[in-house]
Order: sequence, then C-alpha cells, then structure tokens
Amino acid sequence: MANKTTTKDIPAAVREVCLWLPEAQEKKSHGMPTFHVRNKNFAIFSVNHHGSGRVALWLNVPDGAQAFYCDAEPEHYFRPPYVGPRGWLGLVLDQGLAWTQIADLVRQAYEKSAPAGLVQKIGKTINIEPPDRTMDPQDLDSMNTAASQATLKILRGLCVALPEVTESRRFGRPAWKAGTKTFCAVTTRAKRLMLDTWVGPDLQATLTDDPRFQIPAFTGQNGWIRLDIEDTVNWKEAEALIIGSYEHFALKRMLNVLRSGTS
Repeated sequence: MANKTTTKDIPAAVREVCLWLPEAQEKKSHGMPTFHVRNKNFAIFSVNHHGSGRVALWLNVPDGAQAFYCDAEPEHYFRPPYVGPRGWLGLVLDQGLAWTQIADLVRQAYEKSAPAGLVQKIGKTINIEPPDRTMDPQDLDSMNTAASQATLKILRGLCVALPEVTESRRFGRPAWKAGTKTFCAVTTRAKRLMLDTWVGPDLQATLTDDPRFQIPAFTGQNGWIRLDIEDTVNWKEAEALIIGSYEHFALKRMLNVLRSGTS
C-alpha cells in the first residue's frame, strides 16, 4: 500500500464536516467562516476569538444541548460569546474531541436550521477522517509572527513613554490607556496588523483617501481610525497618530507633563 502523502488541517476538516450537508454554504461573517443553509447559520469556525486561544466550532444545537455538554465535558465544550445566550454550543477542536462526535453535532445544528425537505435528504452522517496537521502559532494568532512582535515592541515603547500610560487588553489584544481611557489599540484583520487611534471625524474623512486607512466598524462613529501596519510602517506618522489620540483622552495634568518634557 502506498504511503499516505496528503494532509488535512483543521480548517479543511471543518469545511468537510459542514459542507457535505444539502445546500450548505460558507460565507464570512465578522471575519469568521460561517456555514449556513437557506440563509440560516448553523456553524461558525472561530480561531483565537478575542485572544481566547481556542480553535473552535460554534454550533446552533438543539435546546438543552449547551447545558448538557458544557456540564459533562467542560474541557471540550463551552458557551461561546454573542450566540451562547441563544443556546449555541462551542466545541474545542484541537483537544482530542472525536470528529465522529463533531460530525454528529454539526448534523444536529444543521437539522435545527434547515427546512424539513432538506433534512430528509441527508442520509448517513459523514464518516470524516480527523485532521492530521496541527495549526501553527501564527495561524492561531497572526500577532505571534516575529515581524508583528517587533512592531508591537516599538508601539509599546511609543505608548508607555507618555505620562501615566498603562497597557491593557481590548478584545484580547494589546491596548494602551491614558489614565482610565483607551487611546491606542492594535488588532488584526485578515492576518494583517492594524493600529487603532482617535483622530476625530474631520481627519477621518481625509485619511480614508489613503487605502492604508479605514474606519473601524464599532469605534469609527466616535472618530477612530484604523491604519494597516502589517508591512512598512512610517513611524513618524504612527507616533503622530498615537500622540494626537493621547492628547484627546489625557487629563490636563498629563498634558502638562507631556508638554513640559518631564515624566
């Protein structure tokens, strides 16, 4: 018998276990692969969501299943954010949970979401071979790359040099506060490192003429801007954005220290 040469990673296994079902389709929702049937979501693939460290599948399981599985095997199951209050179940995919069990739960989630006519077409549950390739640290979190860590080191230095700045976490990502108010944060989108700062609505409109800038979904309405810093970084530009945002949120005593040049 010939040696097996092909390999399968977890994302490929997730697509296999979700897309064999009748009319199941994949889309991106909030940056995450989401599986749906007739416009009803039944599964979401989540990797390191908000810094959780989990490789997970969120499923729209039948009523009562969430409590049952979370109580029985908390090492394999959890209540996911956002959709958890609606009864969805989180499955940890890289900690030994059998893929036969995953396939069965995916089927249950699909059956809950799909029209009866499609459910009748399912047939026997897929017999899926488990993935034989683990995910690299940078697949789990693109901030783990050497380049991202080097960029973060410089950003951290620029921020903590300002008066009364502390580092915190926002959605699982590094952020910096002037006193109690966040003025700078980093995030990733499509595995690209992004810098978030406040600039105000007027400057927002000017900056977005440059394709490196975009208005973030949730904070954009409050005057924040997002700069792509994955590739070459103009550090004078980045520093100006950081200081401008700091000055907007800092207290008067902090600004006095900043302008006096003392720390």
